[in-house]
Amino acid sequence: MSNELHILLVEDSPDDAELVKQELLHAGRDLILQRVDSAAGMSEALAHRTWDMVISDYNLPGFSGTEALELLRAQSAYIPFIVVSGRIGEEEAVALMQSGADDYVMKDRLARLVPAVERSLREAQNRLESRAAQLALRESEALFKAIVSNMPGMVFQLEFDADGSPMFTYVSDGCLALFGAPAKLLRQDAHAVFERILPEDLRSFSESMKDAYRRRSNWNWEGRIRLAGTNEIKWVDLRSRSRLHNHSGMCWEGIISNITQNKIADLEIRRSREELGRLSAHVESVKEQERSRIAREIHDDLGGTLTAIKIMLMRLGKGLAPEAKEEQERLRSTEALLDSAMEVTRRIATELRPGILDLGILAAIEWQAAEFEKRMDISCQVTCAYKEIRLDNKISIALFRIFQETLTNIAKHAGATRVEVELETDEDEVMLQVHDNGHGIADEDLVKPQSFGILGMQERARNLGGEASVRRTRSGTAVKLRLPRFTGDATEDLVDDEQLLLFGRAIHALTPARKPDIKKMGRT
Repeated sequence: MSNELHILLVEDSPDDAELVKQELLHAGRDLILQRVDSAAGMSEALAHRTWDMVISDYNLPGFSGTEALELLRAQSAYIPFIVVSGRIGEEEAVALMQSGADDYVMKDRLARLVPAVERSLREAQNRLESRAAQLALRESEALFKAIVSNMPGMVFQLEFDADGSPMFTYVSDGCLALFGAPAKLLRQDAHAVFERILPEDLRSFSESMKDAYRRRSNWNWEGRIRLAGTNEIKWVDLRSRSRLHNHSGMCWEGIISNITQNKIADLEIRRSREELGRLSAHVESVKEQERSRIAREIHDDLGGTLTAIKIMLMRLGKGLAPEAKEEQERLRSTEALLDSAMEVTRRIATELRPGILDLGILAAIEWQAAEFEKRMDISCQVTCAYKEIRLDNKISIALFRIFQETLTNIAKHAGATRVEVELETDEDEVMLQVHDNGHGIADEDLVKPQSFGILGMQERARNLGGEASVRRTRSGTAVKLRLPRFTGDATEDLVDDEQLLLFGRAIHALTPARKPDIKKMGRT
């Protein structure tokens, strides 16, 4: 409170007014006092200044303390009003207090005035603060109701008593649009919400609620509801926070939102991804089949034709006379061109479908590592604890192609001088890790949409039920691939180890391509 004290004194006796003033000075404040003795004077004083208190005599000529109180309360309900009178009956004093007077003091006991003034000022301040708090509370409640009424969902407060009985103590008006039920019904019976949950989702709802109740934790759930009397089904999302209630029960406060459109969109996206995955897998399968067909045609038709041409050239060479130097030189040039064409043919056929892949994935990986080392002059070491790893044909091809793509990326972007390859397996999965000592892939390259090589590896692995990851390390870049060893059509793809080895050797014998020097490559 301020040190200044503004007092409006309603008193017709100057002597009594002076006694009141002297007594008020004992309060130790800077006193600003104005005396009036009529209703008109009091009205004018109230209109022109703000007063901390009104002190009034009870009996004035043509004016009374009761009338002064009514005049004050007509303008302010919070300014304290104290009656100071020489004579006032008990009934009149009680009537004044009931009408809104704060206190009364007898003129022959003015020593009570200062304590009465201080107490009345404190009570008036408390009334003002209480009034301000009530106004703020009403404004806050109005704002809260406005917010929750416009939220796309149902805001709720759900309490669980000590016996575990649920009860909605608050439900916003959004429940009508969401559940088709008014707030009053849900507050009366919480099971009106639970009964709208689809039977196939009711178990997960109950388990999530019981788990949250048991662990005294936040309660979150997602499921479907059916509006009563209709076939309309909605997806809803419940999110709430927990707190203890009455030291024994639990209370959750949160919101239930309608996520039907988001769920439909999510299901459509998931369905589209599955369709794209199947299409991608089909494209890869068709691509491999086409590569195999082209490789066979190149090897069988074009390779056979070139071989026949070479045989004919050799026969022509035998028929030339020794002195036909120029013709012999032309023949040797033609044979050289033919050898180059045959080498290119073998290389293209091998790249389309390496015949060594039929010898097993380990042999294919070692061969590709040796080719990469020879072509790029980058050390490439392969480590595997097994002599051979049996895989489905689809898995073997996918693993080999991903390994090829990894080496291509290293050659283009890594700036590496060493590549380490590790091939592992267990009963169910095969794992391939490739680590280079280059400058490391940039973070933005890992997520940019144009990283088709990485995206292709990940999509190929995902279509087969595996996963591929690329990450930057302290010493370069690491690619980790995990694939199942067998697919659903494993019986069609798997062959006996001995049959596989014999078949691979037979195919390889028909192709006069360069074979990897296993001793030179080694297995570290």
